[in-house]
Amino acid sequence: MSSPFCPQSVGADTEAMLIKIDLHSTGFEPLVVLEHWQQAQSGIAASAAEAHFIGRVRGVAADGCALEALELEHYPGMTEQQLEQLARDCCSRHGVNRCLVQHRIGRVLPGEAIVLVAIGADRRGPAQRCCQELLEALKHHAPFWKREWRSDGNREWLSGNTPL
Repeated sequence: MSSPFCPQSVGADTEAMLIKIDLHSTGFEPLVVLEHWQQAQSGIAASAAEAHFIGRVRGVAADGCALEALELEHYPGMTEQQLEQLARDCCSRHGVNRCLVQHRIGRVLPGEAIVLVAIGADRRGPAQRCCQELLEALKHHAPFWKREWRSDGNREWLSGNTPL
């Protein structure tokens, strides 16, 4: 689902910055989404460098038990706005011109993609640094509530985040 606050491409205050944020309640294929994002940029000045990250749900819960699923809840409207602000802040700090964030919500199974971040910039350094910083910002500041569904039948809301 496209964010109502950040449609296909939102121009930022800085020239030519394009940000695309989507939340998905069902699975998405990160490489297909990435290809469409790249094709959509073909009519605009292309980025010389891109950094990408695809995150998938692990098969093991925080306590080491086998994980059946990870559930992500969010507050519609607020979440999209916060993701856009996190992306805009990171992009501005690193001087990058393109940003794509795709994130799952709802029930996500082990091995399924949960996040895709793609950054386009004029140089690899800013692209890589922005991608890393944005991933950490999403991990620690995005308003998602996560619950682990374990294969032993237990369920638990997570209160912290996993380390790097």
